[in-house]
Amino acid sequence: MAETEERKVTELGDPSAPKGEAGREMLRRMNRSHYDVSGWGLGFLTFSGNEKVLDIGCGGGETLSRMAEKITSGHLVGADVSDISVEMSTERNRDSIRSGKMEIIKASAEELPFPDNTFDIITTVESFYFWNTEKSLKEVHRVLSGNGTFIIIADIYGGADLTDEQLDNIRKYDLFNPSPEEFKALLTNAGFTDVKIHLKDDTTWICAEGHK
Repeated sequence: MAETEERKVTELGDPSAPKGEAGREMLRRMNRSHYDVSGWGLGFLTFSGNEKVLDIGCGGGETLSRMAEKITSGHLVGADVSDISVEMSTERNRDSIRSGKMEIIKASAEELPFPDNTFDIITTVESFYFWNTEKSLKEVHRVLSGNGTFIIIADIYGGADLTDEQLDNIRKYDLFNPSPEEFKALLTNAGFTDVKIHLKDDTTWICAEGHK
C-alpha cells in the first residue's frame, strides 16, 4: 500500500480492525451510515423474543441495540476482533448487558468460542468483506442451531453499479466483494440450505440469507 494510502487509512480508521480515536470516530460514522441498510436486512428475520442471537463484527453496537428491542426472554452476543469495537458496543448496550440480556466478547468469525448449535439467529453487517471466507462460514454453520437463520448484510456487492469512491475503497482496503451468484455458492458450499439472495431496488444493497 502506498504511503499516502496508509496515511488515509490511519486518519479515517481501519475498517477491518478499528483502533484509537480514528477507530472510534469511524465506528460512530458506521453506526449512522449503516443504519438504513442494516434495518432493511434485519427485516428478513422473524423474532419471537426468546432467540439466542449472535452478531459477528458488532462494531459500534447499533445492530445489537436494534435486535435487543425484539428479544425479551432470549440472549444476544456481540463479537468483534477490535478492542475499540468491544468497548463501544458495550457502551452502546450498557442497559442490556447489565440486565444479563447481552454480552460482548472479543472473537473472530474464524474461531467462534461457542458449542455447536448454539444460536438461533446469526447476523453480520458490513464485516463479511474481511472474513477468511470458507473457514468463517463453516464456523458460523457449526454454531447455528437447527432451523436457525444466518444473514449477511452489505451495502455493496460484486456486479452492482458502484461509484468510483466505492471501487476505490474496495481496492484500498482489499475488500472481498462477491456477486449475488457467488454469495449463493459460498453459503451453499458451507452447508447452508434454502439460500436466498435479497437485493433492494435502486440501491447496491444485498442481504444473503442461509438456514441450517
